[in-house]
Amino acid sequence: MPGGGAEASRLSFFPKAPLRPEELRIPVAMVEGLLLRRLYVKGEATLKGLSQELKLSFPLLHALFQKMRQKQLFEVSGMEGNDYRFTLSGLGREQAAQRFLTSRYIGPAPVSLSSYNAAVRSQNIRPLIDRAALKAALADLVVTERFLEELGPALVSQKSIFLYGPTGNGKTSVVSRLSRIYRDTVVIPYAVEVDGQIIVLFDPGVHEQAENPPPDLDPRWVVCRRPCILVGGELEPRMLELQHEESTQVYAAPVQMRANNGLLVIDDFGRQIVSPVFLLNRWIVPLDRHTDYLSLRYGLKFQVPFEVTVVFATNLEPADLADEAFLRRIPNKILVDAVDDEVFERIYAREIERRRLEGEGAAGAYLRELCRRRGGELRACQPADILDIVVAASEFAGLPPRVTCEAIGRAAEIYFTRPRLGGAEGKPG
Repeated sequence: MPGGGAEASRLSFFPKAPLRPEELRIPVAMVEGLLLRRLYVKGEATLKGLSQELKLSFPLLHALFQKMRQKQLFEVSGMEGNDYRFTLSGLGREQAAQRFLTSRYIGPAPVSLSSYNAAVRSQNIRPLIDRAALKAALADLVVTERFLEELGPALVSQKSIFLYGPTGNGKTSVVSRLSRIYRDTVVIPYAVEVDGQIIVLFDPGVHEQAENPPPDLDPRWVVCRRPCILVGGELEPRMLELQHEESTQVYAAPVQMRANNGLLVIDDFGRQIVSPVFLLNRWIVPLDRHTDYLSLRYGLKFQVPFEVTVVFATNLEPADLADEAFLRRIPNKILVDAVDDEVFERIYAREIERRRLEGEGAAGAYLRELCRRRGGELRACQPADILDIVVAASEFAGLPPRVTCEAIGRAAEIYFTRPRLGGAEGKPG
């Protein structure tokens, strides 16, 4: 992300790089085991290389190396300037093999649970969102001023949001762009230590790393844009809890923990593998108290912050999905309704321009009236969907695409369901 260094200088939580093992705030024995396992896999390494891989400062790793060398766990094979090149001794290999029985994790050193909790609470500040930022984030969509007036304050409040309304009017398009609204950065640890167990948190698939982090930042933390995680029909109960990997003896953080200090979008809510009732019961306390309760596989329970703005996007009525007690905890309920003529025409014009199409002047009005007659109401998706069919039909015929009333009529025959045995015409199939 351009400008990451400048934004990182304004971090609300800034952990300095520990220079001694006791400053890590996690068991030193855990770090020693991590070093042994990493070296066991690599065979030979330097302190500088291990410092970069384990995200530990060179002075700290040097102190740890000297301590473990005195225990005859290492054999020095050479020098590279002021750095050591070394391998495990026979005793070191024995201890590394024993450590592999309890964990196979060889990634960056974790931070303590207390440090993680403090970071999330410290970074739970009002996001830098205003009308200009929201409008810019949704610049490639056609949205009304009323929608901006409702969505903007909801995002600033950091309280949960229901986006509801008939299908095809842009809910998914909006929520998939919400990550653009954030202009500040937060720090996210690679992993968190709880009761000697490691929970992997940083996910490069959803956490966008900033460039040029401050040199004195604890390297166990990653400077990132505020997360925005979108899940749809694939959401299932296990994704809401710690997931233990038997082969590595490591836990993966649940989706809401990975979304802390950002947004978690539940798209097409009500149609997931997990039932709405289960999800709502699971989160009714976290939404109210901003605290989540997680369990290790052997029953140890612990608390983590639940500082995430949850956005539920659904085609169903909120009252059909949740009871009054839960809906009270989602104060922002925003209707994304069918579009009017003016918005429909703006969407059509934008889609024509985006595709660089030529067409009859009357084609837009014809499309609008056809959609109203065949579909019952105007939907934001209809111009793009039907123009896609027009372009595809032109390509199939070997002709340059041209938007005419005739071409739109043929595309509509494909797009809308047709009556059968005297039945009424219906919605898109």
